[in-house]
Amino acid sequence: MVFIGIEISSIASYILAGYLRDDKRSNEAALKYFLLGSFATGFLLYGIAWIYGLAGSTNFSEIAAVLGNADIAPNTMLTGAAAALILAGLSFKVSAFPFQAWAPDVYQGAPTPVSAFLSAAPKAAAFATLLRLFYTAFEPMADRWLPILATVALLTMIIGNFAALWQTDVKRILGYSSIANAGYVLVAVSAHSTLGISAALFYLAAYAVMNTGAFAVVSIQESSDLGSFEGLSTRQPLSAAMMTVFLASLIGVPLTTGFFGKFYIFKSAIDSELYWLAGLGLLSSAVAAFYYLRIIVAMYMKPAPVTAVAIATPATSLQAVLWLSAAATIAFGIFPGWLLDWATKSSTLLR
Repeated sequence: MVFIGIEISSIASYILAGYLRDDKRSNEAALKYFLLGSFATGFLLYGIAWIYGLAGSTNFSEIAAVLGNADIAPNTMLTGAAAALILAGLSFKVSAFPFQAWAPDVYQGAPTPVSAFLSAAPKAAAFATLLRLFYTAFEPMADRWLPILATVALLTMIIGNFAALWQTDVKRILGYSSIANAGYVLVAVSAHSTLGISAALFYLAAYAVMNTGAFAVVSIQESSDLGSFEGLSTRQPLSAAMMTVFLASLIGVPLTTGFFGKFYIFKSAIDSELYWLAGLGLLSSAVAAFYYLRIIVAMYMKPAPVTAVAIATPATSLQAVLWLSAAATIAFGIFPGWLLDWATKSSTLLR
């Protein structure tokens, strides 16, 4: 049932990425997403087939019972290989290392509203699946997959943040940012604790809000090129101000929801004695501030290009998205307890 749910979501995503069928870049995004997604699906399904053959069931609890019983547990090498195949398939869905290369290309080529959706909804669903599967079915072999997951989290943060430094397209910057943010969530998963699950859910909700708002601002511009944001504070001060709020939250500035999201994530890692992962993750997060600040500098400290055209007033629906996203980003930054309570209650459903 998990496989069917993920594939229904994926097939719809491939179509959405190529929605602008007369746009070559949109066609390229859809084709890349489809081909790479098909390979990832093969890994996932092959891993599921192996687990069924080894455990004799596809039920999470029954798989855990078989793996946890020393008398009937299958070959540990084969079980580890099956878990690795499943992890590979899910890593593609969340754009984690080493299956992250599709994200910037797809986010840049897809229609901007679709890019916003792809960066939030499918990723959250894939993380929920990963949490449930590895915290239940593969819980008896946690000592084997946790070090691998922690390493993947670190490499995902490093690659996403450092690759974004050289980008000149805002959608590609947000694409690499989504890779880095997947790494942050994996840090919480690697903590292997109730706080870690709560932190992961909290950050996924926070990231969905602030990233949707950022893409909404991008959709207003005539281009996603970084140069089109120059002088935005004079041409459209409200959009520039809201974009600053969303970027500040992605950086992790206090009084934004992104700050508390990262705080809970790294606290869960420290509580689980993953000091090396928390320390390197914080350093990687500091690097991210540079490319977010590049956008803010372009909006406020550079003059508008001579060729810049007037920006039309956004549609009412788009304005509603901007205002709601900005309000939620600030509200959950000032009163994080509401969202954390929801995340804590929801975490009991994933174990």
